[in-house]
Amino acid sequence: MPGAGGQPEDNSAARTPLRDWLMLGGAVAGSAGLLWGISGEPLIAGGFLGGVAVVASALCLAVRPGRAAAAVDYAEPDWSVTNAAIDRPDTGIAITDRAGRLVCANPLMGQWFGTSAAPPRLPLDRASVDALDAAMRAAWRDGTAIAQPLETASGAWRAEITRVGRGEDFLVWRFKAVVTQDLVSEMASHVGGKLGRALAREGIQAAVVTPEGVIAAANPAFVQRATGDAGSTLGGADFVSFLASDEAERIFYAREGRKGVPVRLVHLPIADPDGVANVDPARTASLFVLIDSAGFGQGGIGEVRAGLPQIEALLSRLPLGLAMTDRDGRFLFANAAFLRAVGHDDTIPPPYPSDLVIREDKGALADAVRRYGQGQPMAGDVAVRLRAAPEEPVSFSLAGVRGLGEGAVLISLKDSTEETRLKREIAQATKMQAVGQLAGGVAHDFNNVLTAIIGYCDLMLMRHTPGDSDYDDIQQIKANSNRAASLTRQLLAFSRQQTLRPQVLQLPDVVAEVSALLKRLIGEKITLEVTHDRDLGFVRADPTQLEQVLLNLAVNARDAINDKLAASGAKGGGVVKLMTRRVTAADVRAMKSEILPIGDYTALVVEDNGQGIKPAQIGKIFEPFFTTKEKGKGTGLGLSTVYGIVKQSGGFIFAESEVGRFARFVIYLPVHVPDAAEVAEAVRPKHEPKREWTGGGKILLVEDEDTVRAVAERALVRQGYDVITAADGEEGLEAIGTGAKFDMVVSDVVMPTMDGPAMAREIRALKPDLPFLFMSGYAEEQLRREIDIPNMHFLAKPFSVQQIVEAVEMVLRGR
Repeated sequence: MPGAGGQPEDNSAARTPLRDWLMLGGAVAGSAGLLWGISGEPLIAGGFLGGVAVVASALCLAVRPGRAAAAVDYAEPDWSVTNAAIDRPDTGIAITDRAGRLVCANPLMGQWFGTSAAPPRLPLDRASVDALDAAMRAAWRDGTAIAQPLETASGAWRAEITRVGRGEDFLVWRFKAVVTQDLVSEMASHVGGKLGRALAREGIQAAVVTPEGVIAAANPAFVQRATGDAGSTLGGADFVSFLASDEAERIFYAREGRKGVPVRLVHLPIADPDGVANVDPARTASLFVLIDSAGFGQGGIGEVRAGLPQIEALLSRLPLGLAMTDRDGRFLFANAAFLRAVGHDDTIPPPYPSDLVIREDKGALADAVRRYGQGQPMAGDVAVRLRAAPEEPVSFSLAGVRGLGEGAVLISLKDSTEETRLKREIAQATKMQAVGQLAGGVAHDFNNVLTAIIGYCDLMLMRHTPGDSDYDDIQQIKANSNRAASLTRQLLAFSRQQTLRPQVLQLPDVVAEVSALLKRLIGEKITLEVTHDRDLGFVRADPTQLEQVLLNLAVNARDAINDKLAASGAKGGGVVKLMTRRVTAADVRAMKSEILPIGDYTALVVEDNGQGIKPAQIGKIFEPFFTTKEKGKGTGLGLSTVYGIVKQSGGFIFAESEVGRFARFVIYLPVHVPDAAEVAEAVRPKHEPKREWTGGGKILLVEDEDTVRAVAERALVRQGYDVITAADGEEGLEAIGTGAKFDMVVSDVVMPTMDGPAMAREIRALKPDLPFLFMSGYAEEQLRREIDIPNMHFLAKPFSVQQIVEAVEMVLRGR
């Protein structure tokens, strides 16, 4: 008989002659008898027979699998069957092997993407190709993967990838087109179809109108009232041309005039609730429902035949949140958009609208619904606070309706979740900007006070020597002034007005420089773990300020861990992790962040296993003077300083936390690629040729703060300079206009009447080569961008007597 593979079975064993079997059996029996006769022991003969039986059985078992295997015969593959199996009208299917070669594809795959390339290298945009490539690797690893959306100029697709085959050496790619729902066309088809005819049977007129005011579809009731002929076609006609109004703002059909029945016009914008927030009604198509206002009769809607179920079916499909109540204020229905907007999780609304709001607003809403349901048809708004979001007031739009059976009040509410979130973010950003401006202004004014204090301390120390009774007191005043100066630097860092010295560097080098200090800072009970990614990109930042960032974050991590250990009574186990990560543009795109622009970044991560940050506090941690530490243990400027340094360096910082488990800060610094200007700057000589200068000189000192001007004047005069002072820019300009020859100008930046830069431009028109030394508490980079005057130098406030003397000398030497 033929086997499973179509080959004849091997029956040679069945065809073995019986005579051969008998001879073989006789020989075995004779051998056993001979052994019995010679030995006289029947057990020996029995053992011999048993051994022969075991050997025979083993030979049978060894031969049988081979025969079975030999019987299997696989047919040659018929690819036409495969092609017929994968030929789908709605799905593009392709099969690739381990080498990425295309094994086969159905016609729809070739129609969509052509046959010149195999997945994932399809004619898609770069982001889609990257997504396909990542999904392919995931499918080889996990067995299945999904990639979406995949976009081209002609459409969008969704890909499902499956690993198949006996050796799992093939991938099956299934592509399906993503169809965007057209709400306007769908609504127009309903109004012009059976739903529109059902509304017309109940006397309700409806029309879909484009943003340009043109009718896209209308039901027979509207066409009949507007033209007098239900069979007319109104597509493309101007909607308002069929309506008119009188002095009482009642609306009539233009064909019927004031003798006709007035109608109530209900306007419903057709917009996707999950799309763009704050859609402009002028750019949105609309559904207009017209209901006779004359009560029952005269073509109105009868109480008995009111089509409330049809109205409910129509309104349930609209993206605008709509609900209807009866005259007693009970809900009749509410569509999904309304329930989603009010934060109600169930698909069935509560008994009354007042059940959705907080206790204080229940009475006002219930009275309004009852008033609109029992009084004259009118519309209005009621401001309430929902139970789901009590901090955010919303506005219910109420409209009294008549002729809809039990329906008496139509309630509409726009889903403003996204709008509320954006308002909160804008308010936070505005507050942070205002606080930053305040901090920068306070720091600038405070720097003037500290300049005077530090300067006078230096002048007093010149008259006192160590050992004097006043020497230590003066030193203490100066030390506290320097501490106050460090606080102003933190305020300037928060307001992004600190002087930075950016360099092109690698983050692991900065981490290595500060690691030893960090270990001493966090203590022996806490372990510092440092890990780095490979192929990190360069960044451009101030290494000193980055070290300050690491120190501030490490101090916060240490305090959080110590607080957790103290609460639990543990002796150790704290870990601070310091990591650098390579973040590509594809990684940023996958994050789908609304804040982080797409690009390549080098990330710095600081993580601890401390007590974490509470959700209510994590949004405030970067604000100045906000601290969760006990009174006297923190100024609240650590994280605000970190925030300011990161933002001033062009980076982004994010905080994540889980209370009781961890807190993680991730800093993203953009990868820096040197441009042509930076290359030219690198090869340019670092120092200009020195000018001839033998000491002394005539200096014009312009400063509106009397104490700062007095300190600077005394410091320069003691050094042998001839100093002429001016209280503002106009006095400084007058001093130049007298014809006196000055070697340089030392000037404040911010002054009343005429500031330093304006004075400098006027002076440069008269003396182009005169050098300027500006004194200011603001950032040098910001001043250079705003002033942009050649041969300009900068001295940061607060400064000491020695610092201003050295700065003037360096300028006069041409350094």
